[in-house]
Amino acid sequence: MPRFRYKVIDEAGNIMEQEGDYPSEEVLLGELFRGGYALVRIEKIEKEEKRAEDKEGKRIKLHFGGVSDRDISIFCRQLGTMVNAGLSIVDALKIIADQTPNKKLALAANDVAVKVSEGMSISSAMQKHPNIFPEFVINLVKVGEETGNLDVSLLKVADYYEKIAMIKSKIKSASFYPTFVVVVATAIVSGILYFLVPTFAGIYSSLGGELPLPTQILITTSNVLRNSLPTVIVSIIASLFIFRYFYGNSYVFRKNIHKLSLRVPKMNDLIVKSTMAKFARTMATLFSAGVALERAFEIAGQVAGNLVIKEAVEQAKKGVIEGEPMYKALDKTGLFPKLVIAMVKVGEDTGRLDNMLETIARFYEDEFDKTVDGMIKLIEPMLIVFIGGVVGLILIALYMPIFKMGELIKT
Repeated sequence: MPRFRYKVIDEAGNIMEQEGDYPSEEVLLGELFRGGYALVRIEKIEKEEKRAEDKEGKRIKLHFGGVSDRDISIFCRQLGTMVNAGLSIVDALKIIADQTPNKKLALAANDVAVKVSEGMSISSAMQKHPNIFPEFVINLVKVGEETGNLDVSLLKVADYYEKIAMIKSKIKSASFYPTFVVVVATAIVSGILYFLVPTFAGIYSSLGGELPLPTQILITTSNVLRNSLPTVIVSIIASLFIFRYFYGNSYVFRKNIHKLSLRVPKMNDLIVKSTMAKFARTMATLFSAGVALERAFEIAGQVAGNLVIKEAVEQAKKGVIEGEPMYKALDKTGLFPKLVIAMVKVGEDTGRLDNMLETIARFYEDEFDKTVDGMIKLIEPMLIVFIGGVVGLILIALYMPIFKMGELIKT
């Protein structure tokens, strides 16, 4: 059966672009006329679909690096601003493609511009590059096209990804310092064990006598490290590769890791607050843009990050589809804080759910910032004390025999 793409205006003045299979163009025109729609454009797309399928293998691949949230935010803000200023979508996309430093995003923007100039809607053109443009972007762009407020939708997307980028940046900054300090401290301790301890061990063995227990343990550790250094390095690298493989390919393994992270003190607080901020921000943006609640739940689950919370969102979505109020569906999962439940209930009762979700998002974004700052302030002195303690114990164990030099020397 032939497939047609058509653009129409409904009785309320909204512009819509859709696709469908119909026996003939006359049948489609008859249905549109009976529905009260004014036809803007109609085209048969069988050949175009075939060309798209043939080109499917030419999709832009992200071998190294990709398109970051910040890249998407800048792209949508520039496009929204240009569309608002009256520039055509094709010209705006070409200008952005020439200016953006991200080559993959530039290639995708150019391709979208070509497809739009051929008559395809911008959301449909973006769908051809799912590894460049997330579903969140495509859905809001589609809503913007249908309502005639494309510029508003694009600016909402820009604001959203700007917020998400800030959350991710905070998480990276919070984890970078302790990771860097631990790596440097491990390198220093390994250097002491590998180079310094054997020198002292040689001196002490020439003296004879029995060494203190801490010194014996230190020398044994040093010998194991020196004799098995290649094995230790290979084991660490192999463990990292195995973990990465299972984390990337095993849903059960990844879910167990995420479940464990929710039980670690302090970390669980950080994860819950960041996830609630992303969930509420996503739902608020999609719901206010006119995306169906069911679809909003699907996308919010995808951006949650934690599989345990993602499954809870999917469970809540089923409850909403079955007719439950949103606050009850969220409460049944047992993972959403009481504050979220209470505020969603107020939003539903007052008919201002999008505003209440926006309030929840702002609240948890602020709480997340405070938690990250608090953790950094707490981790800093703890790491200093821990590393200082380890190095101190090594030095004490190393110099203990010197304090008992008389007992060690055998005549």
